[in-house]
Amino acid sequence: MGVLHPGSMGAAVAGQLTRRGVSVLWCSAGRGAATRARAEQAGLVEVTSLGQLAERCDVLLSVCPPAAAETVAAEVAAHGFASGLYVEANAVTPACVERIAAALPAATVVDGSVIGSPPKGGKQPRLFLSGPSGALEQVVALFDGTDVRTRVLGAELGQASALKLAYTSYQKASRVLAALSYALAADHGVEGELLEVAADRPGSYLLETGYIAKTAARAWRWAPELVEAADLLEESGLPGGPLRGAVEVLDRWKGERDVDVTLVEALARLHRPR
Repeated sequence: MGVLHPGSMGAAVAGQLTRRGVSVLWCSAGRGAATRARAEQAGLVEVTSLGQLAERCDVLLSVCPPAAAETVAAEVAAHGFASGLYVEANAVTPACVERIAAALPAATVVDGSVIGSPPKGGKQPRLFLSGPSGALEQVVALFDGTDVRTRVLGAELGQASALKLAYTSYQKASRVLAALSYALAADHGVEGELLEVAADRPGSYLLETGYIAKTAARAWRWAPELVEAADLLEESGLPGGPLRGAVEVLDRWKGERDVDVTLVEALARLHRPR
């Protein structure tokens, strides 16, 4: 099988398979040093062209930024991937999954969504699946015995993606709101009191101030997911404005891609000069 492309989640998921003896290929064309390092650590087998990947793999797992999902599927189709199994595991709308399936008419497309942290250090994310029953069984069997826990939702393409975006719309937007709340309190010197009040509500994201810097570092990935979630809300006749507001906040952290920043630095970057 092959993985497109071994980012932090894709490499960790693929690494679960290599550890149980599955040969997982990746394409190094156009990829950087960080991707190569992740692929090597996960035990992936390098091929140098997308054509080689399409020719040698009967199963492809796509785990990439949502904005690239359709482009990746189109490139795979153009390079000859025809009759295999394509697992679309990105945070995209159900309509996007349908377009991807249409771009790969001879392949079997499974709708997937990964919820949870990358499967490293004992963490066990869930891979939700929807689509043709025989293909679902194949994916479930592939991950049997790994730290990626599979869950079949049904035969309808789009169910897994809708679940992912429903979860994303709350979880990520809540982190953004917590960061804004803390920034506002800190501006007025009452951040200690804010945390004191929040302590009356165990489990509140307001208490996890250490996560604000992590949110800043992940903003480049989170913003496109929330755009997809806002689109799906509006397609469903629901207001997407709150999530578009969260995207506006995340856009102020665009320059912090996967870098370590302090809480003070993250808060400072939220402010525009007045």
